[in-house]
Amino acid sequence: MKLLIVSGSQRTESQSAKVAHYLAKQSIEFEEVSHIELCRYDLPFWDGEQESKYAEASPWTMIGHKVKKADALILITPEWGGMASPLLKNFLLMCDNQDTAHKPALLVSVVSGISGAYPIAELRMNALKNNKLVALPDHLIIRNVTEVLNHSHEPVLAQDERERDLRQRIDYSLHMLHQYSQALATIRHRHEHEPYPKQQEYCYGM
Repeated sequence: MKLLIVSGSQRTESQSAKVAHYLAKQSIEFEEVSHIELCRYDLPFWDGEQESKYAEASPWTMIGHKVKKADALILITPEWGGMASPLLKNFLLMCDNQDTAHKPALLVSVVSGISGAYPIAELRMNALKNNKLVALPDHLIIRNVTEVLNHSHEPVLAQDERERDLRQRIDYSLHMLHQYSQALATIRHRHEHEPYPKQQEYCYGM
């Protein structure tokens, strides 16, 4: 199983990328793990036309190939003004549902304070309709992110109960993501090789 982690911060050296690196190191059940930090690529703004994704010097060919190869995705967004990042939403608009349909996605919100629920709610409500990604029932909210996941190679101090609990929750979520990736692979195979009659008429969500 192949995992693709997408961090959607619009800043380099971001906390979202830090979380992505930690998740990548912990994703030991996956055979291959890739990470795309969207702010490091000059993606065109999605205008609804397929041609715009492949404009001269657009990196979408490379990014789209990684999406297609992946069996599961982790989508990481900072909370800005209670919203998911524009970069991540633009990425999701550009995804071809032939490459994303019926693949599991773990949603992760990163916030410097104690909120973080709004981006998850926004992604669940708006971001998965046409690409047909399957969001896991569980999600992660990394609150007070500057204070946690800073020493991935060191054991958490016994008295730091909050971070210990967070790391255990992360391990559980990654385990479940791997299980979903295995289970949904069967659905994707049947969707391709035993298609429902006229299934392309229903390629977009209602």
